[in-house]
Amino acid sequence: MPVDSIVIASRESLLAMWQAEHVQARLRARHPGLPVSILGMTTEGDRFLDVSLARIGGKGLFVKELEQAMVDGRADIAVHSMKDVPMTLPEGFVLPAILEREDPRDAFVSNHYRALAELPPGSVVGTSSLRRESQLRARYPSLDVRPLRGNVQTRLRKLDEGQYAAIILAAAGLRRLGLSARIASLLSPEESLPAVGQGAVGIECRGDHVALVDTLSALGDPVTTACVKAERAMSRALAGSCTVPLGGFAEVAGDTMRVRGFVASPDGRRMVSDEVNGSPAECEALGCSLAQRLTALGAAEILAALA
Repeated sequence: MPVDSIVIASRESLLAMWQAEHVQARLRARHPGLPVSILGMTTEGDRFLDVSLARIGGKGLFVKELEQAMVDGRADIAVHSMKDVPMTLPEGFVLPAILEREDPRDAFVSNHYRALAELPPGSVVGTSSLRRESQLRARYPSLDVRPLRGNVQTRLRKLDEGQYAAIILAAAGLRRLGLSARIASLLSPEESLPAVGQGAVGIECRGDHVALVDTLSALGDPVTTACVKAERAMSRALAGSCTVPLGGFAEVAGDTMRVRGFVASPDGRRMVSDEVNGSPAECEALGCSLAQRLTALGAAEILAALA
């Protein structure tokens, strides 16, 4: 069927709407006159902000209602932060485009300190992520790491109210919302390995709409797509989700892709990490190879203890 209009399903948070509007603008620029509208939705993940994602089912709670809107015919596509997209899509859905990545690093945000190393022992640090929590506990065991849910504005408000000495957020979200000034410092991948897909925006649609898949695929960035595919392949092979403290980060320099990953216990006391290098054309094979190396180092035992 031809593409005569596109309805984008999106969460209604400011960041999600920024992403949807960005895709809307890209589509309109490539296809002048094509009607492109946005259907704002509140997902289950948005409704339970006082419970950790790991306890209520994971980041997939931000995605499934958008997918249902596509099944029902209320929307044609959904726009996601790739770090929120489950490693295996429901049958019939595809990701025809992953857009160019924003800064994938974690950001240290504080009103009184410039870096994690400056925080006094016992300082309360907020994060929504088991991945960040495990790395913080491993590197800074004297800090008091506590859960922090809510959208970006809510998290910043809690910091400003003094509930936390510092919080850790994705740099990409802060930059996209015009909040770069709130970043006290950026955490290198060596300090805090990013989440799988962090900083990348993906577009999902039904695979049986061939013309729509073709229209969307032109928006994808080849380098980001290869990197995110490598990261997702690693996580998928390890059965990764937000209930597992796991990080994965791929980057391309010249004709070489470097993929790093880790698996840890939530308290950071057990952690295995490794990396592989190879051709970007073999991105998914590289991700699977890294998963095998991590498993050989003890990832399976760590994951089994979390089951």
